[in-house]
Amino acid sequence: MPRVPAEHAPLAERLQAYRRHTEFQATIRGQSLRFRATWGLFSPREVDDGTSMLLDAVEVAGDAECFDLGCGYGAIGLTLARLAPRGETWMVDRDFVAVDYATANAAANGITNARVLLSNGFDAVPADRRFDVIASNLPAKVGNESLTLLIADAHAHLNPGGRLYVVTISGMRRFIERTFEEVFGNYEKAKQGRQHTVALAVRR
Repeated sequence: MPRVPAEHAPLAERLQAYRRHTEFQATIRGQSLRFRATWGLFSPREVDDGTSMLLDAVEVAGDAECFDLGCGYGAIGLTLARLAPRGETWMVDRDFVAVDYATANAAANGITNARVLLSNGFDAVPADRRFDVIASNLPAKVGNESLTLLIADAHAHLNPGGRLYVVTISGMRRFIERTFEEVFGNYEKAKQGRQHTVALAVRR
């Protein structure tokens, strides 16, 4: 392997770290899952507290059609797919690395009712495709305008009676409450922790 010039060493080290895999096992809602991730994806060494709180709060029927918005390596979507084995779970992310890992993790866990797509939000989802449950760990850094559009798109892709669950840092709780009320006409605080809040809205 050629020697890396000293001035390029920090970049080379970051690239090498990014290519390293992480592997861990997690039990979520009674489902034992193995995950492979990599640096550069969110929470690559363990399922983060916000995601765990979200999945504890989600109500999902065995035949539900589910959607994981911003799937990362697949913790939310693959858990939903296990909880709804008679339905289909769609998982999307705008990061092709995340899509690759989520696809591989579905195969490694023997999950055949999950579909992973490269998509910026709902862009790659057919306009007439509807779901019973949409769940997302929403990052604050996306910005309020983008979050509002995602929430409106989620409403458009839910069946009547369908539920949108999001987890955010608690500092965003009032914004999510206002936006849910504006878009859905309802809001429920499904779960509250020290750092995170899980919010629920239902399409009437």
